Amino acid sequence: MNRRGFIVKTGLMAGNLGLLSYAIAQVINLNEAINKSGRQRMLSQRMAKAYLQLGLGIEVEQSRKILESSLNSFERQHAELKNFAPTQDNKQLLSEMEKNWQQYKKVLLDKQPNQQDARAIMVLNEDVLSIAHKATMQLEAYSGTSMGQLVNVSGRQRMLSQRMAKFYQAQQWGVAPPDVMAKLDAARKDFVAGMTTLQGAPANTARIREELALAQQQWLFFDDALGKIADTRNARQYAINVATTSERILSTMDGITSLYQQLA
Repeated sequence: MNRRGFIVKTGLMAGNLGLLSYAIAQVINLNEAINKSGRQRMLSQRMAKAYLQLGLGIEVEQSRKILESSLNSFERQHAELKNFAPTQDNKQLLSEMEKNWQQYKKVLLDKQPNQQDARAIMVLNEDVLSIAHKATMQLEAYSGTSMGQLVNVSGRQRMLSQRMAKFYQAQQWGVAPPDVMAKLDAARKDFVAGMTTLQGAPANTARIREELALAQQQWLFFDDALGKIADTRNARQYAINVATTSERILSTMDGITSLYQQLA
C-alpha cells in the first residue's frame, strides 16, 4: 500500500505544526505545562508502540486509533507548549523539536508499517523523547516546587509504560535494538522507583492514594505480561496482553498526573 493509501486508511489528518497555532488552547500554569510536556514524552513512545502493533497485526483497529489520536495530540500540544514557553531556552528547545518531529512523523505516515521503517522508528522516537524530556525538566526546574516534581514523576510513569510496551513489541517483530532487554529492564526499574516516590509523597490525598493503589495492581498484570517476552508458545496472545495492559496503566497514571496538577 502506498503512502496515500495508508494515510486514508488510518485517517491520519494531522497538519504541519505551524498550521495548528490558530486553534490551540492556552496553557494556564506551569504545572499544566509540565503535565503536557511530560505527555509529549509518552506520546513519542506510544506512537512507536502503535506502529509496531499495526505491523504485527495486534489490536489493529485500536492501534490505528491510538496512532491517529497520538499524532494529533502531539502536534496540538507542541503548539500550546511553544506558545507558553516561559524561558528562551525552553522556546529554543521546542523549536529544535520540530525538525526531529517532522522526520519521525514522515516515517510513521510514509507507508504501510514494515520492518525497515520500524527500525528507523526505533531510532527516531528516541530523538523526540530526548528533547521532550529535556523540555519537561526545564519546566520542572523553572517551577522550583515539589508539586512540579510530582507532576513530572507521575507523568514520566506514563512514558515508561509505553516505552516498555514498545520494546516488547519491537522484540516480537524482530526490529528491536541489540540491547533491548537491558533497555526494557532499565525502564522497568525506573517505573518501580517512580511508584515508590509517588506512594511516599506527603502531598498525596485519599483519592491519589486510591488511584496509586489501582496503578500498583495494574502494574502487577503489566509486569507479568512483559515477563513473557521470551516465551514463543503463545507469542501473539502475550503481545495482545501487553498492548491492553499498557493502555490501562497509562490511563490510570494520566489521571493521577492530572490530580497532582490540580493540587497546586
